[in-house]
Amino acid sequence: MRLIVQRVKSSSVTIDSNEKRSISQGLTILLGICDADTIEDINWLVRKVSNLRIFDDENAVMNKSIIDIKGEFLIISQFTLFASTKKGNRPSYLRSAKPDVSKPLYEKFVEILKIESKLEIKTGEFGADMLVDIQNNGPVTIFIDSHNKE
Repeated sequence: MRLIVQRVKSSSVTIDSNEKRSISQGLTILLGICDADTIEDINWLVRKVSNLRIFDDENAVMNKSIIDIKGEFLIISQFTLFASTKKGNRPSYLRSAKPDVSKPLYEKFVEILKIESKLEIKTGEFGADMLVDIQNNGPVTIFIDSHNKE
């Protein structure tokens, strides 16, 4: 699994041109899933992202987690995180898991994150046409790959 984690002042997703879901201060996570991903990847990433100290403390030092600040999450499925651009100019998405694999893992990630963090979580809609609006704070953007833990 791959995550793009962005610290945000606010973030929202508009789904199929109508429904809008939004958060205030917190993290927007773009989540990519490949065929090799398992529940172990989910558990490791949930612990990592919940405890990532990227929010400012009273001394303006990034020393607090999203749990410390009682922030919110916006989780968006993003199959393009496994794009390969090695050959030609058209990305290949062969490493991205197909929906029958990725949708249950995406839903499990959201479920476990909600249980572990005890925070508000909003999501996009898996497979839908979405417009994501991100007000990145910092900017702080971090890439995490569960298959590259070292």
